[in-house]
Amino acid sequence: GDVKVRTNLNETVFFFPQLMTDENGDIILKFTMNEALTKWKFMSLAHTQDLKSAIAVKEVVTQKDLMVVPNAPRFLRQADKLFFSAKVSNMTEKTLKGKAILQLFDAVTMQPIDKAFANLIPEIDFETEAKRSAALNWQIQIPSDWSSAITYRVIAKTADFSDGEEGSLPVLSNAMLVTETMPMPIRGGQTKTFNFKRMAEVGKSSTLRHHKFTLEFTQNPAWYAIQSLPYLMEYPYECTEQIFSRYYANSLATEVANSHPKVKRVFDQWKNIETDALKSNLSKNQELKYALLEETPWVLDAQSEEQQKKNIGLLFDLNRMSSELERAADKMTERQLSNGGFSWFPGGIDSWYITQYIVEGMGHLNQLGVKNVKEDAKIYRMLKKAVEYCDAELAEMYNNLLKEAKKSDLGEKKFLELDHLNSMAIHFLYARSFFPEIAITNKAEKAIEYYEDKAAVYWNQKSMYMKGLLALGLNRKAKDLATPKKIISNLKENSLNNEEMGMYWKYPSGYFWYEAPIETHALMIEVFDEVAKDTIAVDNLKVWLLKNKQTSNWKTTKATAAAVYALLRRGDNWLMDDKELAIELGNEKLDQSKIQKEAGTGYFKTSWNGKEIKSEWSKIKVKNPNKVVAWGAAYWQYFEQLDKITHFEETPVKIDKKLYKQINTDRGPKLEQINNENVLKPGDLVKVRIEIRVDRDMEYVHMKDMRASGFEPVNVLSQYKYQGGLGYYESTKDAATNFFMDYLSKGTYVFEYDLRVNHKGDFSNGITTLQCMYAPEFTSHSEGIRVKVD
Repeated sequence: GDVKVRTNLNETVFFFPQLMTDENGDIILKFTMNEALTKWKFMSLAHTQDLKSAIAVKEVVTQKDLMVVPNAPRFLRQADKLFFSAKVSNMTEKTLKGKAILQLFDAVTMQPIDKAFANLIPEIDFETEAKRSAALNWQIQIPSDWSSAITYRVIAKTADFSDGEEGSLPVLSNAMLVTETMPMPIRGGQTKTFNFKRMAEVGKSSTLRHHKFTLEFTQNPAWYAIQSLPYLMEYPYECTEQIFSRYYANSLATEVANSHPKVKRVFDQWKNIETDALKSNLSKNQELKYALLEETPWVLDAQSEEQQKKNIGLLFDLNRMSSELERAADKMTERQLSNGGFSWFPGGIDSWYITQYIVEGMGHLNQLGVKNVKEDAKIYRMLKKAVEYCDAELAEMYNNLLKEAKKSDLGEKKFLELDHLNSMAIHFLYARSFFPEIAITNKAEKAIEYYEDKAAVYWNQKSMYMKGLLALGLNRKAKDLATPKKIISNLKENSLNNEEMGMYWKYPSGYFWYEAPIETHALMIEVFDEVAKDTIAVDNLKVWLLKNKQTSNWKTTKATAAAVYALLRRGDNWLMDDKELAIELGNEKLDQSKIQKEAGTGYFKTSWNGKEIKSEWSKIKVKNPNKVVAWGAAYWQYFEQLDKITHFEETPVKIDKKLYKQINTDRGPKLEQINNENVLKPGDLVKVRIEIRVDRDMEYVHMKDMRASGFEPVNVLSQYKYQGGLGYYESTKDAATNFFMDYLSKGTYVFEYDLRVNHKGDFSNGITTLQCMYAPEFTSHSEGIRVKVD
């Protein structure tokens, strides 16, 4: 018999057989090994009757007489040329001759695609001497318009032996998917014509390729919030703020499904749709699916409407949401540091802002009646510790201010009369106002009194976001009601009002959490609802928020959470009629009889792919016969070469990326920049050098560096690193390496990491993109690089 012990890294097998010897004293062991080309350690122990013993340790190699081992990349990229390589090993004592075959299939349909991928000579001859290996190579060309995954199959066979192996690869795009949007709000009883200017200019580019045109309309704006919740639930990165966003989104989704029976019925209908799409090899292969979702999220959009509805229905399954809610809560509890604070990423230092943001979010859930944190002992303990941490941070900041005052040349009293009301103190007054029942220490109480007094004096010198926080925080405490009224009056005087845009302000652009326009506007809805109690202003503010909605989500998880909170706060007041909107695309009337509409919401969405799209659809005419406002949008998606995309704005962030070949010399490693003359070959070590120049301080920055399919990363472990005074979290994925920086101060920074050349061919190395995650309109990218490997 045998005992098998399995771990998550390898497999160890212990054999305890009954051993029998023959007349010569020899022992023969026969057993079945795992199907793996690997080396095992064989240990034997012998002893005599008088306990003399001997131990022998040998190595056993498990192998077949003929083996083929593919050397596939992690992914393929459109328009790349690749030498698909494999190794055939002859483990016999004689020379073997045979044939090796490479077969390529569409991973979804399993139809042969050798011709499309220029696999012109799929069958090649090989000959290997005894105990030797031979290299196999097939040249293939990835089509420039291929967007689904492929399956490869490598077979080697001789007259007596055969072996084969199969696997799947995602195909990533070499072009960038650009989404142009045109929100179409229309008031009751109006007829409007909307012009998609960018779409009308499509003929100016010879390389532009239509991907998708989508039209959607709804008479219930809460639907926008509902659509955005899955984005919060499924966001791939593991920073603390986004784990909380999953908790927040699942809490809201549970409330929506419970409090809107019509919506819940729709979700239940979607969930029960039968479709085979979920059963494909593509969906079963989790690693492949994640790579496709992160690098080419539009691939799954091409599946049927029934498939998409089933996925959203599953997201809103109450049992699933309950499980996700518990999982997110557990992660939040684990992430909390001993002092009650939270860091942005594991291994980082505690962040006052991130902690206070979580306290604020819990307060929002309480305000909406979605989640009573007091009823959940585990969450309330976590919240109480977080609030106490924020109290301690404010008290410490105030104590440091007092120490500074004693040293000031102005004198202590005059120094303290100056404006020391900073953004963190104002955010504290707002977040803390949600939980007055949690006791405040004497030290924190004195600090709060000081900053509240300063709020009454200096509120008019603060940004819009800060004014909103002050109005809400002071109004809830009811100690100073005059200041909130002054703030409301000031905000009204500076607002702009437009029939189409609603009520809004000219928001200044910025890089910090308190300078984000979507979050600021969502806060204004809260201010005018709670402090001013002005329902007309609230409705007009929602018009602007929906007008600025981009595709299926607001630009960031933080903006999405703020917008969802603002819309659902009074979402039930947006009633609807059920008369059909009259819509014309160009000169064609939209036939809505074939479009399925959701009961109760009036929401519908219809799409056209690729060649179906017509340029004259840039003109859209809509007639609304109902009394209530209707909301809609058109989304135009197309692929374009990076150097021809015109909508990127100049930003103060500059990126320069270069690739170097590292050569070992007698004087140490030498770097040579890769160009047409300095060609790579398999096995070379490549150093990636990314230089970032920033002319101002920025917070919470994400940089993504794409990688050629012929390269393999040397470092595959995700970890927190420090370099040149900069702390960042580095995460290696299949097609790119991600860098997350809590704080990026003004200056120049250089990032370097190593790659190993693994395949011959002509590859696109993609681009490097950098984005301030909470001010995503400020972004930058490097130029595209192509690399050749001979």
